[in-house]
Amino acid sequence: MTDRSDGFVHLHVHSEYSLLDGAARIEAPASNPGAPTIFTEAQRLGMPAVAVTDHGSMFGTLRFFEAAREAGVKPIIGVEAYVAPGSRFDRNSGESEEKYYHLTLLARNEAGYRNLLKLVSAAYLEGFYHRPRMDKQLMAEHAEGITCLSGCLSSEVSVQLLNGQQERARQTASEYRDIFGADGFYIEVQDHGIGDQRKILRQQFDLGRDLGIPVVATNDLHYTLKEDAKPHDVLLCIQQQKVQTDLKRLRFDADEFYLKSAEEMRHVFAEAPEACDNTLTIAESVELDLVYGDRAPADQRYHLPRFETPGGLDRDTYLRQLVDDGAVARYGEITPEIRERIDHELGVITSMGF
Repeated sequence: MTDRSDGFVHLHVHSEYSLLDGAARIEAPASNPGAPTIFTEAQRLGMPAVAVTDHGSMFGTLRFFEAAREAGVKPIIGVEAYVAPGSRFDRNSGESEEKYYHLTLLARNEAGYRNLLKLVSAAYLEGFYHRPRMDKQLMAEHAEGITCLSGCLSSEVSVQLLNGQQERARQTASEYRDIFGADGFYIEVQDHGIGDQRKILRQQFDLGRDLGIPVVATNDLHYTLKEDAKPHDVLLCIQQQKVQTDLKRLRFDADEFYLKSAEEMRHVFAEAPEACDNTLTIAESVELDLVYGDRAPADQRYHLPRFETPGGLDRDTYLRQLVDDGAVARYGEITPEIRERIDHELGVITSMGF
């Protein structure tokens, strides 16, 4: 890993898979193969690792992992989760209450990766309300192997600090520490020059100190280069179906959401170098190698469901029984021609182990 005195790892990164919000490319397009990507920039800056934390989804995980491996950069797989204020099943929280908060989750190992998949899937299947939401109960059930960062300005801790609810923020941070463990939860701090971020920055450091929770710096990366801020603003307009002159539309209040160098990040957090040091600590804790396709052993390349058969029958016998019953229901009588077809098809299925 990079020397702690001058290194940094980006742990909050939105690729193009944060649809109509992230503009940092995993791979250059065929039409412009020289376009900068997350990995060409990370390589140029000598960064040892980089994370992906797309909004509510892990659609780009495999492409990200493969591109990182090809670039010689350690991949960290994560997600910026949407968290329900109460139960993920609740759809009637009231218009004045937050419908969801943001939270940064990173997989440390295979158990963490599989738990992230379970959390994100349940967020879509069980918690979808405006966004795919999970809740604290679900996270407590699937916390193994996951490192949690408290999140951006839209996180529960940050919103409570902004609202002057310091005691509630303490309780919330303590809850997340209990869920993810003393070594698995960090107070996430950001400074893009935005007023609300600076309003709570000192409070975030104080919260971490008072509760014994380490603090980690991120840059909420949404595009690769600083000059990409204007094209990214156009992307936000497309998302909202608005024009750039619309004063009421969502816009970013700074042009600092890019892949900054370690030097830039350490300048921003010059008074708290440990916040940058902790990005390296987290990166070093990640031990995840996704084995699939041709890289997997031959007996692990297929992931087929396992079925329990009744009456002690083996699976081939039970399958033949079901097929025979279905053939009788369909044809009324199993003729020699039908039997020959059945035997041929079942022979292929059983010989392949399917």
